[in-house]
Amino acid sequence: MIPSEKTANIIRMKLSEFRFDLPNNLISLYPTENRGESRMMVVNRKTQTIEHRMFTDILDYFDDGDVMVTNDTKVFPARLFGQKEKTGAKIEVFLLRELNREHRLWDVLVDPARKIRVGNKLYFGDSDLVAEVIDNTTSRGRTIRFLYDGDHDALMKQIHLLGETPLPDEIRFKRNVEPSDEERFQTIYADKVGAVAAPTAGMHFSKIIMKRLELKGINFTPLTLHVGLGTFRQVDVEDLTKHKTDSENFNITQETCDVVNAGIDAKKRICAIGTTSMRALESSVSADGHLKPIEGWTDKFIFPPYDFRIPNALLTNFHLPESVLIMMTSAFGGFELVREAYEVAIKEKYKFFTYGDAMLII
Repeated sequence: MIPSEKTANIIRMKLSEFRFDLPNNLISLYPTENRGESRMMVVNRKTQTIEHRMFTDILDYFDDGDVMVTNDTKVFPARLFGQKEKTGAKIEVFLLRELNREHRLWDVLVDPARKIRVGNKLYFGDSDLVAEVIDNTTSRGRTIRFLYDGDHDALMKQIHLLGETPLPDEIRFKRNVEPSDEERFQTIYADKVGAVAAPTAGMHFSKIIMKRLELKGINFTPLTLHVGLGTFRQVDVEDLTKHKTDSENFNITQETCDVVNAGIDAKKRICAIGTTSMRALESSVSADGHLKPIEGWTDKFIFPPYDFRIPNALLTNFHLPESVLIMMTSAFGGFELVREAYEVAIKEKYKFFTYGDAMLII
């Protein structure tokens, strides 16, 4: 299980601090039948207490004027299956990010990597889409150029027709991707296309729950952070100060800053809906502790100890051992308290990961 408090104080900020035994059957392979029906653990930092609730009870923890910051990124079907020219060998290409729209350049992961070399042409569908490999980036990484005559919208339409919902490996290796995943692996407020993974905390919200919160006076305001594989990439260094996370594109508008800053000045609860929203918020803070508008990239890696400037509440899911997401959650909730919460979650059989249950830290 998770190391003791004494151990935590000695080897703080080490990868091994976040290692624990997670039974496979606690990784949820499917979402609840309807949004909002998941369980929710409520962790109170002030009272050091843990409550067991349902997600619909989230209304009990917020009042008029409180702010919920959502990530309105939209997942696209980033996993493509095709074949190599000449040999016809089956290949998989995972689209990570668009590098250059005009020249159709994309940063991708390929499998099997050893068979995909610079100069190879890759065919998808009935040759509806063709790409050429133009560079190597990492062991599995490549830069490809789509050889496509249509405009960007037409290209994205082809990718949507041919691509598969990019469920994480922990789920897709245990079951097939199903048509329902296209809708459920997405928040109901998803708007701006660009993510290869869903901001999972937001997937608990239904239209009814959001409307009830709005009627209570809670202000929803969006930012955009296009979730990439960097959020889920394995940490492979024991000293966390040496870990480098992949940059992710994000945008925070002046309108969102106005809503958040008004909440800060009124001493209201500012809740980050998901670790991606929290990462974006903490990536654009002014000297006086307010949120600044920005459009750019962030490679911010948050782990304990860390002094949060903007959010004072966090809604998140239960994360996998040694992930950057459990490190960020621990930084916000407190290492010892979050460790205890995870031990309780395992004992009480909460569901973990993308389609799992929720944790609210206040």
